[in-house]
Amino acid sequence: MTSDAFVPAGFTPPTSLITDRFRLEPLGPQHNVADHAAWMSSIEHIRTTPGYPDGNWPPVSGMSLEKNLSDLRRHADDFTRGAGFTFTVLDPLDRDVIGCVYLYPSASEEYDVTVQSWVRADRADLDVPLATAVANWIATDWPWKRLDRCGR
Repeated sequence: MTSDAFVPAGFTPPTSLITDRFRLEPLGPQHNVADHAAWMSSIEHIRTTPGYPDGNWPPVSGMSLEKNLSDLRRHADDFTRGAGFTFTVLDPLDRDVIGCVYLYPSASEEYDVTVQSWVRADRADLDVPLATAVANWIATDWPWKRLDRCGR
């Protein structure tokens, strides 16, 4: 991996993680309505989740569906370019959006990747299992060794 590359040239990023409690797939515009509803219903819960200490996200007053769609398009473009990888977290049965996982370059030289995740307030019991499953997935399927798990 070069100093300016987030993943090695030729690396094919995994596109799913499936457990009996949730499944991950790349976040994209097709998730807009459900993603928007998920985080809008859980703003206070997400703001108290490890990894969201600056108080900037999610916005207390929310945002429009159009702005959310713009964010989802940006995340999908990052995924395509290998600049960052964002996954929607889906219920394995009804495929409703229950959270999100972000894998982005760390701002610190100490780490290769910053790993953030959130789940809806009504699925708070999945917060730790999701974070643990993602850390294990990174250890086996991704090229990074030094993870900033944002206090987890």
